[in-house]
Amino acid sequence: MGYKDVYDSWKSDPEAFWMDAAKAIDWDQPPSKALFDLGDHMYEWFADAKVNTCYNAVDRHVEAGRGEQTAIIYDSPITHTKREISYVELRNRVANLAGALRAKGVEKGDRVIIYMPMIPEALEAMLACARLGAIHSVVFGGFAANELAVRIDDAKPKAIIAASCGLEPGRVVHYKPLLDGAIDLADHKPDFCVIFQREQEVAQLIEGRDYNWHGFQYGVEPAECVPVEGNHPSYILYTSGTTGAPKGVIRHTAGQLVALNWTMKNIYNVDPGDVFWAASDVGWVVGHSYICYGPLIHGNTTIVFEGKPVGTPDAGTFWRVIEEHKVKTFFTAPTAFRAVKREDPTGEYVKKYDLSGLDQVFLAGERADPDTIVWAQDQLQKPIIDHWWQTELGFPGVCNPVGIELLPVKLGSPSVPLPGYDMKILDDAGNELPRGELGAIVTPLPLPPGTFPNLWNAEDRFKKSYLSNFPGYYETGDAGMIDEDGYLYIMARTDDVINVAGHRLSTGAMEEVLADHPDVAECAVIGVSDSLKGQMPLGFLCLNAGVDRDHAEVVKEVVKSVREKIGPVAAFKLCCVVDRLPKTRSGKILRGTMVSIADSQDYKMPATIDDPAILDEIKVALQGLGYAK
Repeated sequence: MGYKDVYDSWKSDPEAFWMDAAKAIDWDQPPSKALFDLGDHMYEWFADAKVNTCYNAVDRHVEAGRGEQTAIIYDSPITHTKREISYVELRNRVANLAGALRAKGVEKGDRVIIYMPMIPEALEAMLACARLGAIHSVVFGGFAANELAVRIDDAKPKAIIAASCGLEPGRVVHYKPLLDGAIDLADHKPDFCVIFQREQEVAQLIEGRDYNWHGFQYGVEPAECVPVEGNHPSYILYTSGTTGAPKGVIRHTAGQLVALNWTMKNIYNVDPGDVFWAASDVGWVVGHSYICYGPLIHGNTTIVFEGKPVGTPDAGTFWRVIEEHKVKTFFTAPTAFRAVKREDPTGEYVKKYDLSGLDQVFLAGERADPDTIVWAQDQLQKPIIDHWWQTELGFPGVCNPVGIELLPVKLGSPSVPLPGYDMKILDDAGNELPRGELGAIVTPLPLPPGTFPNLWNAEDRFKKSYLSNFPGYYETGDAGMIDEDGYLYIMARTDDVINVAGHRLSTGAMEEVLADHPDVAECAVIGVSDSLKGQMPLGFLCLNAGVDRDHAEVVKEVVKSVREKIGPVAAFKLCCVVDRLPKTRSGKILRGTMVSIADSQDYKMPATIDDPAILDEIKVALQGLGYAK
């Protein structure tokens, strides 16, 4: 069956489609039906089933005779450590950890915050919670104390599992003082904390509250898997909200199992036993879906990588890992490829490694500019698949479904909607726009299984943020268009569509033009306030390593290109060269913060910012253009 057949079979009977996909899961009690309509545009999938995530991700593979297969490969160029954990070893480790948590009072429905770096123990902590039916909330290791405190007060965890430290190239990130500070700030106090002591830094434990990871497991009874209802929350993952307070996205257990398992073959084109690598972090949704749960549920080998695309030790790290561990499908963010491309524009490092076992590469996390895709295609000679999804969705909504059929790649488009999604482009009044016109991207309700059914303790906010603007639809918050072939183009967040003298323009389209310049490694375009035109676009350029031309020349050339390719209507005249762009740790450029600086407005320092000092550099560059006064 090709893509069209599969998509049509979903469209003609969505519930039968997902009930069929559910056969791949081992149920304690199978669902009686797929969809439960709660009214008022609220839905749940497989709600009356009984099932356990950890059993499906670990135990069932052992019971099927595949216990000796490697479940997790840990590769840390930062600590020069590599090790492999088999499915049977993983089961024993997780059962012991779960037993120790239960002995301290953690039961089904209790929340546990996990605050850890990229080590296998982070996945073991997630799986141990799943084994007990406890609801985990992973917070990116090294997050600021006040941000962690906000999440403690919202989730009200019975326990917090943390590591003593995280490691960045050349520095140790002290987790324990951040954790102690967060607990001091929070109104809610956890009953206890479990600390995994890393040899790079042994943390001070607080008597009576903190327990050593190994010590507290000593002599406990291993825990069995606890079956939970299909609509029992698997986890809470906080995503930044436009109003400042983070939104607790929840994921129901049964829907997550069915959807993630379906995607591993149909989208990512891996069979059980194949090695799948998502180079992300457990703190992000990709880490939940495609480092921990998806690959393990499907019986793949997953890689936990503690390193960076460049500098640990060089721009060849990705290719070394792929060759060494025989990675079949690789998933990373475009920003990681841009970093590699900037260091190694001609692909000298790629040539040093045997990538014959690599079948395809997936990009997600932000828009993949055509320039980066073309570079990757040229260097790797593999399909480079851009795909689109969100924390809220939990798995791809728009993608070239390689495991079903490799469709023609169109640069700048993540391709076509997957089963569960029927993307439409609407204007502000909710009318569907013709093909090729820019508007708000929505998809009709119900969303498919595995997506978020609600926000943690915030149903009103859920409805207001996602369902109220376009009744009957889920509002993605992205703007774009659909072409004649049904391919979706995501041009910007809806707040990145700028209005220049009445013309709605996409900053993403301008960024494509800037990125096309041979000297430009990376770029961003924001809309700044203008008394005459309402808004004006302003560009930032980071140049490739080794470019020693006059920066003013490069600026002149990109301004001319935008004029030629988008037209004078874009009014693109403001542009500057900077050393680096402010980003979150997951690689998203902080455009909103840059706009606030340019318009001399107050802004909150983003919790996820990689390096706050960059904002000062941006401010100086903006002052040179007459902004950020």
